[in-house]
Amino acid sequence: MFLYLQFPLWLHPQIFPGVPVLNLLRWYGLMYIFAFVTAFILLDRTRKEGLLDSSNFKATEDDIVSFIWTGIVFLLIGARVFSTLVYDTSGYYWKHPWLIFWPFDSQMHFTGLVGMSYHGGFIGGLLGMIIWCKRHKQSFLKWSDAMVCAIPLGYTFGRLGNFCNGELYGRITTMPWGIVFPDAERFSVSYDWVQNFCQEIGMNIDGLRVVNLPRHPSQLYEALFEGVILWVIIWSLRKHKKFDGMLGAVYTTGYGVFRFIIEYFREPDADLGFRIAKDPSAPIYVNTSIFNISTGQILCLLMIIGGVLLGIYGYWKKKRSEKQK
Repeated sequence: MFLYLQFPLWLHPQIFPGVPVLNLLRWYGLMYIFAFVTAFILLDRTRKEGLLDSSNFKATEDDIVSFIWTGIVFLLIGARVFSTLVYDTSGYYWKHPWLIFWPFDSQMHFTGLVGMSYHGGFIGGLLGMIIWCKRHKQSFLKWSDAMVCAIPLGYTFGRLGNFCNGELYGRITTMPWGIVFPDAERFSVSYDWVQNFCQEIGMNIDGLRVVNLPRHPSQLYEALFEGVILWVIIWSLRKHKKFDGMLGAVYTTGYGVFRFIIEYFREPDADLGFRIAKDPSAPIYVNTSIFNISTGQILCLLMIIGGVLLGIYGYWKKKRSEKQK
């Protein structure tokens, strides 16, 4: 009995692989479109429910379009800049900054903007929303509450795009839902631990020198917890929030908590490894200690702190307003 799954071989980054004229159509890009459309539909729903209205302002569909497009532009800039200047440790983009938004390789083959950072997108999108609210003299706390009613479900599509690309996979696992990703690191079958691992999951390694072991589908974990479940929580709270900024605080803190935990199942980037490690020589393809902390986990801790502070600020602002009445 095989206690693992094979990555579907028919799934490629291109939607129509082998068709030159359609080579530019990729699942990851399509998922971004689904994400933005979903976010717009849900944000417009909150507008129709009156969650963005105040005593002297009634939000229109044009306001929604303007707000979300500003957020998208800044999100993409932040996601790309963070990916190339923070997560890429080669220093290549620091020396060639004009290539950060260049969607072609050295042979002028279209690759798209390969590499997008969630945390960079979060910072960029946050900055874009602040700028829009300042320009239109709207409450950032109120509009951010509405926006986080849409973000998690849209984010789900982004992680599905990562899965389609066979990237951002997790650490090796003996769980029956572990998946063998085609581009994952392979291990020599000469190691005793590899032989024992394969025997446990029923993997035949006869005649092989190296073997590709099943991994946690961490992209799907993130899509479920940071996407669907977090969205259900926030969506159910949208009409029951106690103060402006409450939903933004729930999202920021909730995402940070979910992502921090899932990072224990997701393999860190090989060039980054662990930022904090109980054992600096610990391999990244297996979790040996909860005290081995990745870059993503450090950023998630900052998100959790930021979410708590946002909640405190929103609550304080409401109480202050009540006292002034």
